[in-house]
Amino acid sequence: MEENIFHLQYAIDTFYFLMCGALVMWMAAGFSMLESGLVRAKNTTEILTKNVSLYAISCIMYLVCGYAIMYGGGFFLSGIDGGDTLVADALAASAENGFDGDSVYSDASDFFFQVVFVATAMSIVSGAVAERMKLWSFLAFAVVMTGFIYPMEGAWTWGEADVFGLYNLGDLGFSDFAGSGIVHMAGASAALAGVLLLGARKGKYGPNGEIHAIPGANLPLATLGMFILWMGWFGFNGGSVLKLGDIASANEVAMVFLNTNAAAAAGLVAALITGRLLFGKADLTMALNGALAGLVAITAEPSTPSALGASLIGVVGGVIVVFAIVGLDKLKIDDPVGAISVHGVVGLFGLLVVPLTNGDASFVGQIIGALTIFVWVFVTSLIAWSIIKAVMGIRVTEEQEYEGVDLAECGMEAYPEFVGK
Repeated sequence: MEENIFHLQYAIDTFYFLMCGALVMWMAAGFSMLESGLVRAKNTTEILTKNVSLYAISCIMYLVCGYAIMYGGGFFLSGIDGGDTLVADALAASAENGFDGDSVYSDASDFFFQVVFVATAMSIVSGAVAERMKLWSFLAFAVVMTGFIYPMEGAWTWGEADVFGLYNLGDLGFSDFAGSGIVHMAGASAALAGVLLLGARKGKYGPNGEIHAIPGANLPLATLGMFILWMGWFGFNGGSVLKLGDIASANEVAMVFLNTNAAAAAGLVAALITGRLLFGKADLTMALNGALAGLVAITAEPSTPSALGASLIGVVGGVIVVFAIVGLDKLKIDDPVGAISVHGVVGLFGLLVVPLTNGDASFVGQIIGALTIFVWVFVTSLIAWSIIKAVMGIRVTEEQEYEGVDLAECGMEAYPEFVGK
């Protein structure tokens, strides 16, 4: 009887892990739609090519070496244990000490769930460097980011390894439930390094410091992308509970879903109102980024706040992202989709509020963890971007940028029938 229970829990936890991973994989479509809607029509094909390619590269590099670096195991040259050994070990432990309720799932499902997080981190970079970066330079960086940079910082956080043998972030009180820092701030840090080397789009900033808005080509598509990301985030945060096969876990999953949704809704409304107060109009792009900011903010700890607490976190995230986008523009850091503000600035905020509801986390630990992630990812990304720039260049020519990188990089247009001949 007990063995049958363990087999059932194994099946439930594994299936739940896989379905949440599939939801997170669908976020790749969300990033593709959001970014292609927020860039100009002449750059749509290239941004889509980057998104589909980075997802494939992420899956390959994490399979080849990333997972082994992050967790010390790998599947590239070895088969997968079918799970009987894992269940047998759990049964033996239960007979001796009583089962402690730990997760029981297939190692292969864990890999699948983790690999889609890697792709998410890399997708953040894509939007920030849009409209002026060479396609193959971006893909070269994707190899380094997903195969080495992200797995190393992941090993120090979720992998529980010591940072260069000096200190363990978990022992310092660092906690990041689903990746506000580990995934989102990391992606934004890599993006910031690339943007600083790349420079702004032509015409974005005037000679006297004026800022010229460059509207996206397809706001319906951007809105669809936001909703896809919102939906995928239930897998992102919900799957990070790691299990479903007992009452406590099921209740925790339900609370995570509730808080994730509440934070997104509150973030959207807060950003919409903030935009109205600042600009005198209801800015759709700020509302879209406000929803994403709420999601990023709650990702660091969606299980312990009340629904009201999650909503307040979302509200603050939604307000912060509007001012962050405006602030980066004033610093002449050109981010076409607001990725650095949404995932970086708000990701940091999400980490810093974790100790308010999670007693196992400390403010000192959160700050040290955030600094560790930022310094590692930013510095290594800056080195990688610099090498790529020296070897093959990272920016298209001024003429190619004017004509659009669709033709220069991909040889085709996304909307050819709307282009005058």
